[in-house]
Amino acid sequence: MRLNIKNILNVLKDMKDYIFPVKKLTSRFRKINSIDTLKIFIQERSSHVTQTTLYGYIKTRIGSRYTLMFEDDIFVNSINIAKWNIYLVALADCTFYTFSYLVDKKNLKKIEADKGFFSIIENEKENGLSIKLFDQAKIDFQQRYKEIDWKNFHNKNPFKLSALALYRWAPISDELKILDKEIVLNSIDLKWNLVENEFKEMTKNLNFN
Repeated sequence: MRLNIKNILNVLKDMKDYIFPVKKLTSRFRKINSIDTLKIFIQERSSHVTQTTLYGYIKTRIGSRYTLMFEDDIFVNSINIAKWNIYLVALADCTFYTFSYLVDKKNLKKIEADKGFFSIIENEKENGLSIKLFDQAKIDFQQRYKEIDWKNFHNKNPFKLSALALYRWAPISDELKILDKEIVLNSIDLKWNLVENEFKEMTKNLNFN
């Protein structure tokens, strides 16, 4: 059987883009001190968490047949659909978490989480984000924005929706996902815990007095 080289290269490129952002970000700066650096942090961490957990789960569940999935165009397309749907929720979660933390702990007064989020997803159009998903992401974000408790969100399981999105969208059969649910949710929780700790470290000297 000949493997679909184009599919392999596309997926490997996605994996590379997500596996390396941690080093890419920390090599540029060691602290967050502006909206621009905050946006970079949100985008890179959200993409990293999304792809490492999604591909990690697929590879674990498929096992030695992992490379064979690239031969199936339908399956590769389902991975791409899952990637974008999970990423957009992760991006919203991370945006709300970071701004909530800054409001509660760093005295941030001017909340521009919506501008930051919309700017990031606007740029993602160049990377393949569809207009349909773009529009829906804006609607979903605006609805959550209206309801958020900025002082407390960061302390109340802030990444639960992206964890559920990973569980929902991962292209694994439902009968298998039921068995994996706790493991899948824990895997993304652990990734987000690292992001939280890093964010706190990178903003430890930041204050908006």
